Amino acid sequence: MTHPEPPTATRPRRADAARNVQSLLAAAKALFDEHGPDIPLDEVARRAGVGNATLYRHFPTRQDLIVAVYAGEVTTLREQGAALLESESAAEALFTWLDSFLVHVATKRALALAGTENNNERRTELFDQWHRSMRSTAQKLLARAQQAEALDTRLTTDDLLALTSAAAIAATDAEHARRLLRIMRHGFAGTSARPDE
Repeated sequence: MTHPEPPTATRPRRADAARNVQSLLAAAKALFDEHGPDIPLDEVARRAGVGNATLYRHFPTRQDLIVAVYAGEVTTLREQGAALLESESAAEALFTWLDSFLVHVATKRALALAGTENNNERRTELFDQWHRSMRSTAQKLLARAQQAEALDTRLTTDDLLALTSAAAIAATDAEHARRLLRIMRHGFAGTSARPDE
């Protein structure tokens, strides 16, 4: 009688594959941040310490790799928002997350566009999915801040994200964007404090 191969026999290969994927994503994220999404994929494989065949087995196209990296960025923002919902200050939680969102928009816009180009249907689907995820996070943080009477209750999630995104896109760099967010924060809170305080 033939016995099936024990499950443990396949675990090392699965673990290796998972490690390879994580190494590739980490390498791609670092290289995209340094050089943009047009970096040669051979360089991604080299930095990850794997062969080109391994790269293409997991990510057959550049777009597949870009989408995976950007999706990871969105997941990080969502997880940060969930953790901040447990923090003591509702207002600080919201603006801590908005600061991360601001930097994300300011520095990852090219990556988001590169990950969805040349496919209108996919672009719509991915953008909608990413937008829903970030909007849901912002909505929960804003509602908590408003319940704590830290923000004007007339402010909507769409207002918040539109203004923060506009600051990120219009700013000359990440620090300028953060200054614009500080100005908006004092306006949102209805204080007369200076934006640099």
